Amino acid sequence: MAQLWGGRFTKETDQLVFNFNASISFDQKFFEEDIEGSIAHVVMLEKQGILTESEKNAIVKGLTGIRQDVQEGRLNITQEYEDIHSFVEASLISRIGEAGKKLHTGRSRNDQVALDMKLYTRGEIISIAGEIEELLLTLLAMMEDNLETYMPGFTHLQKAQPVTLAHHAGAYFEMFKRDSLRLKDIYARMNYCPLGAGALAGTTYPLDRVYTASLLGFEGPTLNSMDSVSDRDYLIELLSALSTIMMHLSRFCEEIIIWNSNEYGFVEIDDTYSTGSSIMPQKKNPDIAELVRGKTGRVYGALISLLTTMKGLPLAYNKDMQEDKELTFDAIDTVKGCLALFTGMLKGMKFNREAMAVSAMKGFTNATDAADYLTGKGVPFRDAHEIIGRLVLYCIDRDTCIEALSLEELKAISPVFEGDIYDAVSLKTCVEKRLTIGAPGSAAMQEVIRINREFMEKSWLKQADKETVK
Repeated sequence: MAQLWGGRFTKETDQLVFNFNASISFDQKFFEEDIEGSIAHVVMLEKQGILTESEKNAIVKGLTGIRQDVQEGRLNITQEYEDIHSFVEASLISRIGEAGKKLHTGRSRNDQVALDMKLYTRGEIISIAGEIEELLLTLLAMMEDNLETYMPGFTHLQKAQPVTLAHHAGAYFEMFKRDSLRLKDIYARMNYCPLGAGALAGTTYPLDRVYTASLLGFEGPTLNSMDSVSDRDYLIELLSALSTIMMHLSRFCEEIIIWNSNEYGFVEIDDTYSTGSSIMPQKKNPDIAELVRGKTGRVYGALISLLTTMKGLPLAYNKDMQEDKELTFDAIDTVKGCLALFTGMLKGMKFNREAMAVSAMKGFTNATDAADYLTGKGVPFRDAHEIIGRLVLYCIDRDTCIEALSLEELKAISPVFEGDIYDAVSLKTCVEKRLTIGAPGSAAMQEVIRINREFMEKSWLKQADKETVK
């Protein structure tokens, strides 16, 4: 059992206690961040005269060598160490001797782990936002290609009014755009460096925390050392944002599952994103969409778990906080995987435009427009509403739709109907006359697409990448 804190103790830690307490099985995930933070720390220590230049050079060379050896498989991270910090420091001391023992000058494992988790999380936010950006571009292309792909719009899962596939996809574009902006906000709020906070009350060494923060691409240092080591708000915010992303993915997956059913037949999912049945040869199942929908609860669980862990903790650091890592790592990996798979599935999906249009017509999605037609002819809206209700019942009895009726049939229900009714209730007219911004008409949609193209061109990710490589 390799530990860095044994001086106070007269007995070895029980092996079961060591195993229960150890975190190296999962915190090795931010091995590279631990090296990065340590290099910045010793560069700052040398600048402040706390280390000599030769000591700094030896430590930096040793840390760089450890990183390279692990990356290339010449050095293995083993479970004999309590955590990744212990592994790095012990490896360094074994390589460069006494100078390696000065690596930990002016810092605690508390601010070290806080830094590592922030560096790791910051990088993962960029990665997740990149996956969302790819999905947004896919949705934008889908919108551009389907300005005249008519389909039913739903409320209460009942066919309501005609829209276009472009308009429907645009609703999800807005959702995922908000997800991207939430990640931007979290990134900006968390981007302050905790290194130098020590265990909880800073240190007597003359550290330059502003310099360390700048070396690591942070906006500046955190301003309260107790909060620095015990803050997990940024992880709670991230898990909340990830839960919202999964909720949006799950909603879209639910619709794709419905659209893929035999009863709807709106979409055909590419074979590479479908599976079959072991017993029913005709089946083509939307398993990817179902799994994304299913994994949503897993990410929700991570959020609730961390909220529960943090709810009763006094200041400052408590070992309970070690529980933030595994569930956050799992949630991040889950969301990244789901975003990548969903985007791939969406790109390969084929839409049955004819089935969508027929469904819109047979669902009487143009009934409101028919009522508006009568109102335009001088019929009070309440009377028009009743007339169209009778007209819909007439169509249902005959398994037909409004536009398929003869003018004589229409006039038998209301003499106000004229030949122009057919154009007034066509799907194209119903959609195209809705031209206010945010509506499904093609002119309105083209303006929205232009705005969203501009949003993509001004992606916050470009600036974030520059800031982290200072």
